[in-house]
Amino acid sequence: MPVQIPAQIDLERIARAVREILEAVGEDPDRDGLVRTPERVAKMYGEVLAGLHEDPAEHLSVTFEAGHDEMVMVKDIPIYSLCEHHLVPFHGHAHIAYIPGADGRITG
Repeated sequence: MPVQIPAQIDLERIARAVREILEAVGEDPDRDGLVRTPERVAKMYGEVLAGLHEDPAEHLSVTFEAGHDEMVMVKDIPIYSLCEHHLVPFHGHAHIAYIPGADGRITG
């Protein structure tokens, strides 16, 4: 499913910055192997950072009756992000566990 890139992410500005980085390291962004690389990198950043401005409350507002008071565990949730210190992409899996609220409801 294609990722919708939010308006807050300025793909053209990112592409210009990537082009500048390529030039700063002595590369020619117009050579065959790098043609459209700034645009591809900008799109990748847009996709990886698409959830940056989302409100978590919107995703946590849907709840339903659990029917039990035991721990709920969701494993192997794929994650994609950027290291905030180096802006290097990384991926992995998250595992989340929680106990239903006092009202017996869980997020779903």
